[in-house]
Amino acid sequence: MFPSLETKLKRYEELELQLQDPEVLADITTMLAIQREHGGLTKVAMPVREFHALVADIDAARMMLEEETDSEAREYAEAELEALEARKLQMESELEDLVAAGDSITRGSMIMEIRAGTGGDEAALFARDLYEMYTKLIEIRGWKSEVIEFNVTELGGLKEVTLSISGEGAFHQLQFESGGHRVQRVPETEAQGRIHTSAATVAVMPEATEVEIEINDADLQIDTMRAGGPGGQKVNKIESAVRITHVPSGIVVKCQDEKSQHKNRAKAMRVLRSRLLEARQKEVHDARAEHRRTLVGSGDRSQRIRTYNFPQNRITDHRINVTLYKLDKIVQGDLDELIEALLEFDRQERLGGAGTAAKSTDGSVSKK
Repeated sequence: MFPSLETKLKRYEELELQLQDPEVLADITTMLAIQREHGGLTKVAMPVREFHALVADIDAARMMLEEETDSEAREYAEAELEALEARKLQMESELEDLVAAGDSITRGSMIMEIRAGTGGDEAALFARDLYEMYTKLIEIRGWKSEVIEFNVTELGGLKEVTLSISGEGAFHQLQFESGGHRVQRVPETEAQGRIHTSAATVAVMPEATEVEIEINDADLQIDTMRAGGPGGQKVNKIESAVRITHVPSGIVVKCQDEKSQHKNRAKAMRVLRSRLLEARQKEVHDARAEHRRTLVGSGDRSQRIRTYNFPQNRITDHRINVTLYKLDKIVQGDLDELIEALLEFDRQERLGGAGTAAKSTDGSVSKK
């Protein structure tokens, strides 16, 4: 019934066998990568196995009912079959939700990049605000985060920040934050009280494992340099910063947050793998775009997805026409309503629910 889930179950069983292989167990890096993928697929594999067992129980109950001649025994068998079929309907609905969630449900950790866009100093300050908003959400959810790259401006804004986020459902819930975020407000740098518009971009990528993305060392150009920005003489005198260029794709990753060149290289490689995985997923998405474009899930950084209007305490997600008048709470990490609306829209779209309606807080209805 659910080919995509059967594929995931097959992969799960392949990984089970690999985790019994002495060569895999002897390679700690490979073993940990396989364990992470195996753990993520558990959320799909266990329900699918349960569904298989349930179908087998229903077939056995039907066979027993056909063979039974005693009226009392038949009545008992019919009641048992009815209960099993009711459970089957419930499980089909649960598996349908897993199908609608796509691959994101099996993902654990992710990489998030926030960069200042157009708008000068105000754009950098807005990028900082977005970073703080997501940091508060991470705390509320009980997830964990690790800063990989942090590049500040003289006024306390952020040119860019890269962080990894891990925790139950982190990527699944934040996958639709990718894109252009626009702010309308009176900047801290504005003396005459005029409202300005500036922007920042957010990219959300599943963190790829070494098993998923194999990188040939011959394809890498690695440069080292002194770290820039604040940090004191020790940071700036040692060539601890690392810039890695993946020659075939042209992707460049730089990391200078750590004082150790080795640690910076390891962090940069994590980001590089995730960007390569993102590029691979984009190719798949573009190939399917002729048939169906997932409006909330394209992940295009140039696409304007949301506007934050501070004077009116309003936030609008343009992909699903949802407007909320609670921006003050959202910037404090209360993104539940937005996240749930995006996930539900994507679910309905994946299941073919055309014409999904989204309500704004003033009671109006917008359709996509």
